[in-house]
Amino acid sequence: MRGKDGTFTEPGHPPVTDHSHQSRGDLFDPACPTRQLLDRLGGKWTSMAVKVLGDEHPGEVRFAELKRRMPGISQKMLAQTLRSLERDSLVDRRVEPTSPPKVHYRLTELGQSLTEPIAALRDWAERHMARIDAAGLAWDAVRQESEPRADA
Repeated sequence: MRGKDGTFTEPGHPPVTDHSHQSRGDLFDPACPTRQLLDRLGGKWTSMAVKVLGDEHPGEVRFAELKRRMPGISQKMLAQTLRSLERDSLVDRRVEPTSPPKVHYRLTELGQSLTEPIAALRDWAERHMARIDAAGLAWDAVRQESEPRADA
């Protein structure tokens, strides 16, 4: 089947959207590259994994070391996060055939290019989170005062 933009799609596959003619994607469109990126990389564990691996680039980090350096992550969540990053060609995985196997991860060139935007977001958060937290507390206090109490 031929799509509006001239691309062919297979039955059961989403159409390929050509964004080359647009200056910016439409965040409301599920095919928007920015939306797709945020869907894939927006979680805290993904950003943390990229940060840890970026700190060691071009070196590798073993799975157990990644888990140690990412407090609070479960083994299952770390495995899922790394598998997703590997699927998207952001991380390379190397297994040493030992008993038990030693598994190493490193950022690809594409993954390394993600460290700068993540660092910029981190810098923004460090500059502004105190204001955001204070605004949230003030908003909560006003809401709490203005809502009728159930015991009154």
